[in-house]
Amino acid sequence: MTVVRNIQVKLDVPADAHSVLDATFEQFREAAQYVADHGWADDPRDIITNQRDLNAATYDEVRAQTDLHSNHVQSARRLAAEALLNCQDRLFEGGTASKPTFRGSVIVYGDRTITYSEDHCTLATVEGRVRADYVMPEDKTGTPFEDYWNREEWERKEATLHKRNGEYYLHIAIEKEPETDVSTVENGVVLGVDLNVDGFLAVTSTGQFLGKADYLNHKRREYERRRGRLQQTGTRSSHLTIQSIGDRFARWSDDYLHCVSKAIVQEARRHDCAGIAFEDLSAIRDRISNASKFQQWAFRLIQQYTEYKAEEYGVLVETVDPAYTSQRCSHSTCGFTHENNRDGDEFECMDCGKELHADYNAARNIAWRFLQDWHTSGPGGADCQVALKSGTLHANGEFTPATDTGGQSGSPLTSPPL
Repeated sequence: MTVVRNIQVKLDVPADAHSVLDATFEQFREAAQYVADHGWADDPRDIITNQRDLNAATYDEVRAQTDLHSNHVQSARRLAAEALLNCQDRLFEGGTASKPTFRGSVIVYGDRTITYSEDHCTLATVEGRVRADYVMPEDKTGTPFEDYWNREEWERKEATLHKRNGEYYLHIAIEKEPETDVSTVENGVVLGVDLNVDGFLAVTSTGQFLGKADYLNHKRREYERRRGRLQQTGTRSSHLTIQSIGDRFARWSDDYLHCVSKAIVQEARRHDCAGIAFEDLSAIRDRISNASKFQQWAFRLIQQYTEYKAEEYGVLVETVDPAYTSQRCSHSTCGFTHENNRDGDEFECMDCGKELHADYNAARNIAWRFLQDWHTSGPGGADCQVALKSGTLHANGEFTPATDTGGQSGSPLTSPPL
C-alpha cells in the first residue's frame, strides 16, 4: 500500500501573474460546476456519479467554453464526480444534501499541469505556464519539510492550488512505498497500548509510560476557566481573545497528542513490531463512563495519529475488544481473571500473586487479545508474539527473553519527557 503525505507550501507568485491565475481559478470553478449541474438530480437514484458518463456528456462543452488545459478539465470533472457521489451517499443514508456548489478558490494540478523543480514549480494556466517560487520556513525542524520534502524516497504527485487572503498555497501529495508489507503482521510482534483518562496517557506492553493524562486535563480545565471568564465579560475584545486562546490550546493539545503517538510508533519500531493494538474506542466509552468528550477526542486522535505515522513503516494498527483486560492476569502461565485483581494503579493476581502496574498489565493483555485474534482467525500456524519489556510471548505461551532490552528493563513508572 502506497504511503501518502500532504505538505502545504506557500508560493511566491509574480504580481503580473495574479490575474491569469485568478482567471484559471474561475474557469476551473465553472468547469466543475458545469459537470455538477449536469450530474445532479432531485432523486438520488438519478444522480450521475460515473466519471466516464460525465466525461462523455460534458467534456466537449467544457473544452469549448473555457481555455483550460485538457487535464484541468479532467480534474474538474473528477472533483465534481466525487462531490456528487458524496451527496448521493448521504441521501441514501437518510441524510440531507443539496447540489454541489464550487467556489473559485481551488485548482487541482496533475502530472501534466505542474512541474516541480528544486526551488520552484511551474503551473499551467489559461494563458500558458506561470513560475512560482517556494517560500520555505526558516526553521524546518519538526515540520513536514524536515521529514519529507527533500527525501529521495518521497515522490511529489498531485497538488491543489488555493488562494487565501491574497496569498497562494500549494497542497502537495507526496508518496512512497512502505518499508514493509502490513500483511506480514500475523507472523510478527505486536505492541499493546492502554489509554487512560488519568495518570499516564498511554502505557505500552513493553513498559513505556507515555504522556500525562492529568496534565492534558489540567491544561484543558485552565482553558475552560479562562474562556468562561471572558464569556462573562461579553465584549468584542473578549470574544477575539477567546478565539485566540482556543486556537492556541488546540495547537498545543494537537502537538502533545502527536508526540505521544510518535513515541508509540518509535517504541513499536524499537521492538521490531509488525502491529500495534489499541482498545476499541466504542468499548472504552462504555467502560469509562466518566470519560469526557475531550478525553474521548484525545484517545481518537492518538489512534489516528499512530495509524498515520505507523503506515509509513508498514506497521498495522488495529483495535481489540478490551473486555476484562484490566482484570486478567497477563502472566504467561496464569490468565486468572477477577475484578479484585486490580486496585487503582496496582495489580496483584489473586491466583498466582503476580504484581504489576495495572495499566502495564492491561497493555500486555491488549496485545495478547490481538495475538489471540490473529492466531484463531488467521492461518493456523501464525507465529505472532507479544512485545514485552523483558522479551516476547508467543501465542502458545512460550516466553522468549530479550537478549538486549535496549534500556527497557528499568522501572515501568519511568516516562519519557512528553
